[in-house]
Amino acid sequence: MSTVEYKFTYEVVDSPAGLKADDAALLKKAQEVTVNAYAPYSHFRVGAAARLTNGQIVTGTNQENASFPAGICAERTLLSTAASLYPGVPIETLAVSYNSENGPSDHPISPCGVCRQSLQEFEQRTGHPIRVLLSGLTGDIYIISQSTQLLPFAFTNDELK
Repeated sequence: MSTVEYKFTYEVVDSPAGLKADDAALLKKAQEVTVNAYAPYSHFRVGAAARLTNGQIVTGTNQENASFPAGICAERTLLSTAASLYPGVPIETLAVSYNSENGPSDHPISPCGVCRQSLQEFEQRTGHPIRVLLSGLTGDIYIISQSTQLLPFAFTNDELK
């Protein structure tokens, strides 16, 4: 028997002023698009913005549905939009933010498990790591160098070959 330890590191920045200008602009865009979320049930509006390797910016927001499983998260909305508008173009950096009507939006949140799986597959199919910025409207910002770090032991399309 052996023991294996999984660790990853990430950066923490205390405000957008500590980011590079293009990262700060991307995060601001993610924060701004939270107003476009359709969240009448949770009142938890999530916005995502991505800079593609071709320089284009794509956004997505969560879209809830009275039949709760039918909703879609901001990250997956963004991935679908990016893949539809720019087929095969990798994502360079993805920023995710939120605005909760039920409490403060003052710390980073992380993508759900389904979104982590979707990000992993997008990385795999485009052959390019997705850098991730996680933040609320205020507070710390987490910078993760590759989205696949969020999902150790991912189930990938390699298992289906």
